Amino acid sequence: MKLNFNPVTKEEIHRLEVALLVGTLFRKEVLEEIRNSSERLTWVDSLAVASGALARAKAGMTASEIAEELGRTEATIREHVKGDTKAGKLVNETYELLKEGRLNVEGIIGEGMSISESEKLQVIKKELEEIKQKLESIIQKL
Repeated sequence: MKLNFNPVTKEEIHRLEVALLVGTLFRKEVLEEIRNSSERLTWVDSLAVASGALARAKAGMTASEIAEELGRTEATIREHVKGDTKAGKLVNETYELLKEGRLNVEGIIGEGMSISESEKLQVIKKELEEIKQKLESIIQKL
């Protein structure tokens, strides 16, 4: 999968968004944070929003456009993009790692899959929802 770090098309935006989310989720410190956090679901959601916000910002979308598309406030979008939130900081770090070639997510995302990028994103969102449900179950057991 060839990432465009300044995406132009919707497909390129989605590809970058997925790479940022997956790349961030699988970083050791993030997995540790999610594992130890009492607010796991909020954490994962924040990472997803921050990934979507940064990918769209890199495509030149305004905070207003991003907020409308992602269903969040402009202030939240700006904070994530600037790295003022913990999730935003981590996603921005992941962006730099990907851009520098120090992080590779091709094997995780599956370059050779025959489904479209939007379908991949839907699959990942579904898997993310399943993870959230499993985490809720674990929390209840604890």
